[in-house]
Amino acid sequence: MSAARSALPAPSGPGICVDIQRTDAATVAAARALPAATLHEAGGRIGVMPSAIKPVAPAFRVCGPAVTVHSPGGDNLWLHRALYVAQPGDVLVVHVSGVYDFGYWGEIMSAAARARQLGGLVIDGCVRDGAILADFGFPVFARGLCIRGTGKDYGARGWINHPVLFDDVTVNAGDLMVGDVDGVVAIPRERASELVSAAAEREIKEAAIIKRIEAGERTLEVYNF
Repeated sequence: MSAARSALPAPSGPGICVDIQRTDAATVAAARALPAATLHEAGGRIGVMPSAIKPVAPAFRVCGPAVTVHSPGGDNLWLHRALYVAQPGDVLVVHVSGVYDFGYWGEIMSAAARARQLGGLVIDGCVRDGAILADFGFPVFARGLCIRGTGKDYGARGWINHPVLFDDVTVNAGDLMVGDVDGVVAIPRERASELVSAAAEREIKEAAIIKRIEAGERTLEVYNF
């Protein structure tokens, strides 16, 4: 990236918050080794994003602080803006106002996100260029694929780094997002370190239980059912 490009300012204006507090880097690094389901269980069964949101490729995994986006339906201009508000490692977490069936994201935007060294995309809507995205390697989690093109309405209202509601889960900027083939979980930033530690302990306990079962014990006795 040239010096001129790197010096360009982040998008600004009404609805855009640039400076946010993020889950710390050490906690994010520790969370990379943990399944999304384990983090959900360790937190008291919290943070499940809509189950329709799945990785475009089964091997995709996402882990990083959230940059939240509330986009007008059928329009992806606010996603383009968010690309340049987000910092390396951030995960774009996008609400599309319930208008799912548009291709909000594709090859070009994945190329831009990769150039920015972002951590991934979690969108409650569809994307396109599915086969290319799978090969491209930038982790994209979406409701599905749709070729319908989006608009760019410069007068439409959107928000970046404000709280966003997905079903009954509120995602705030800086929250820890972890996703794998099972789905995506949002962990509140203030609890992330605590819950990552609890999830790591849960993984150790489950490994011990598997050994007991492989040795012949029944789940009925293991769990005292």
